[in-house]
Amino acid sequence: MIIVLKKDADKGQVESLLGWLRARNIKPNVSTGDRETVIGCVGDVAKMDIGLVQALSVVESVQRIQEPYKAANRKFHPEDSVVDCSGMKIGGGNFQVIAGPCSVESVEQMVGIAKSVKASGATLMRGGAFKPRTSPYSFQGLGKRGLEILLEAKRETGLPIVTELMAIEHLPLFNDVDVIQIGARNMQNFDLLKEVGSMSKKPVLLKRGMSATLQELLMSAEYIMASGNPNVMLCERGIRTFETATRNTIDLTVIPVLKRLSHLPVVIDPSHATGYAHLVEPVAMGATAMGADGLIIEVHNDPPHALCDGVQSQTPEMFAETMKKIAAIRPHAWRRA
Repeated sequence: MIIVLKKDADKGQVESLLGWLRARNIKPNVSTGDRETVIGCVGDVAKMDIGLVQALSVVESVQRIQEPYKAANRKFHPEDSVVDCSGMKIGGGNFQVIAGPCSVESVEQMVGIAKSVKASGATLMRGGAFKPRTSPYSFQGLGKRGLEILLEAKRETGLPIVTELMAIEHLPLFNDVDVIQIGARNMQNFDLLKEVGSMSKKPVLLKRGMSATLQELLMSAEYIMASGNPNVMLCERGIRTFETATRNTIDLTVIPVLKRLSHLPVVIDPSHATGYAHLVEPVAMGATAMGADGLIIEVHNDPPHALCDGVQSQTPEMFAETMKKIAAIRPHAWRRA
């Protein structure tokens, strides 16, 4: 349920309303925007007398939310959310590019790539320490040692780290990680989502599952937010369809659709979406033009010899050219009215 407050509502009466809601086991979330202030009510509101709330002098209107996701709903939070990733803000007009290799392989590899992508304009660094792979015989990542290498690259460049969490028991190892990535295969690992929500307030980059609907993606975000962590970013990385010309199928209309449904930032992953390095640039440009809040791009200094996903990884030179074209598009990007 959403309670819209009148302009210049008496603060004392608003506090009384919040206390009244809490006494009924309703969690009120106050969102103050440029145009209005709303109270999003989370809990069992089915038995609440809307007429009683509507009659209060500080209340402009009351409406029930029909969608199953509440905290992630734009009705709940009309203004765009801005997620602070160790100083790099994403959302609300703030645009960031996350870049780096699929897998951390060595100190020299990670530090070198981090320096090159930073020089081209990347503002956050990605790299997989724990890797979910389809084949048990594929490279599974360096694990804890991979996280240590990422931290070394962060010390060398100052770039915040984005890396994937695969299991609850690994969470204590992520204390110095800046953004926790939840991969497509774990999008509906609800125990993991609840743990990330309740045990950490770190920003979470939540990737859409390969067969997930947008409502299912938003419901997964809801698990994290309902558990106490509001710092969620939605990541579109393409879905599995009948098409085989690309690794996955990406529909960039998810950007305006998600921005209508939700206040959360939307990040596009053109590397996993296409599966081919030469397709990354046009998809990145399209996503930028359509109003994405950020991009996550795989970059490797030697793609033919990469231990993971070399085919879809741009070289540092390709990435530099892509960043120039993205910078030219940014001033003309679509913005939600």
